Amino acid sequence: MSGLLARYEQMIASGELQPDADQRLCAVRLDALQKELEAETTGGLLGQLFGRKQTRAQGVYMWGGVGRGKSMLMDLFHDTLNLETKRRAHFHAFMQEVHAEMREARKSVSGDPIPTVAERLGADIRCLAFDEMVVNNSADAMIMSRLFTQLIHEQDVTIVTTSNRPPRDLYKDGLNREHFLPFIDLIETELDVVGLNGPTDYRLDRIGGLATWHTPLGDAATDKVREAFFRLTDFAPEDAEHVPSEELKVGANRTLHVPKSLKGVGVFSFKRLCAEARGAPDYLAIAQHFHTVIIVGIPQMAPDMRNEAARFVTLIDALYEHRVKLFATAAASPDALYPSGDGSFEFERTASRLNEMQSDEYMALGHGSED
Repeated sequence: MSGLLARYEQMIASGELQPDADQRLCAVRLDALQKELEAETTGGLLGQLFGRKQTRAQGVYMWGGVGRGKSMLMDLFHDTLNLETKRRAHFHAFMQEVHAEMREARKSVSGDPIPTVAERLGADIRCLAFDEMVVNNSADAMIMSRLFTQLIHEQDVTIVTTSNRPPRDLYKDGLNREHFLPFIDLIETELDVVGLNGPTDYRLDRIGGLATWHTPLGDAATDKVREAFFRLTDFAPEDAEHVPSEELKVGANRTLHVPKSLKGVGVFSFKRLCAEARGAPDYLAIAQHFHTVIIVGIPQMAPDMRNEAARFVTLIDALYEHRVKLFATAAASPDALYPSGDGSFEFERTASRLNEMQSDEYMALGHGSED
């Protein structure tokens, strides 16, 4: 098995990847960690025989914007790591497992269950690799510092993770964030923070050739947006039932359930977004949180659906102004979605924006407001 750096350079030479200085720096760092972990498997027994204490290899926190190649590098790292005691997990799924283990531990353990949980999770694992570390709720934030301190210091687990955010921006403005700050300190002390935040979004290559507006409604349209989701998130289609959901904070102590949420891609139904009582704060939260939104089931709106049409206008304004990529299944083309009724004249601007959002020029824009 060739190492990560050798495999990465082969992919550059074959034209599978484009040369990227920041990517290569990350590849070099991960390759060094790989060699260090593999060396332990051959030198560990000898070290024990002569009483030498092994030093835990320092992990890596790799952060950067959407489409910068973080998941690709993590794939290479895990696939080429010649180590049996390794595990790769999506961070959201791992935290669900943690909460399940804590519920089980409380049945038999008095006091703090976290050391027991960390011992169970860290058993026979030398390297734990995560995709997309993100913290969206106070329940996770409250336990992460203690849990990962146990995994790193007591179980000698080396952590490798990716994130869209630098450590100091994790759980930013979250509830009870002061309890989360020790975890940030732990990351910055125990993991090597490596930036991969250049301007090129390679994820666009994955959706090249895919249309974004699919009509009429039906299985064929659904299959197209489903394909876009899996291309954008690297999630295995055969594991579709386990795509994580999310409770998105939308202000005033309210949340919006996102049925499928992964790596900055959110999937919603038109009914959830526009048939329920929602307003600009909800849509702004979506536009700020997701770089790509998939909306399914957009109907052709009759005159008596003026409220739904008005909400849809506000939603599209927020997505457009934050340059969010939109994939949709709809009953009609944008120009025919709301042909008559109160506000139908104003809806023409929304139709124009929906058409523009399908263009290559719009799709190439980076996520964020124009200000």
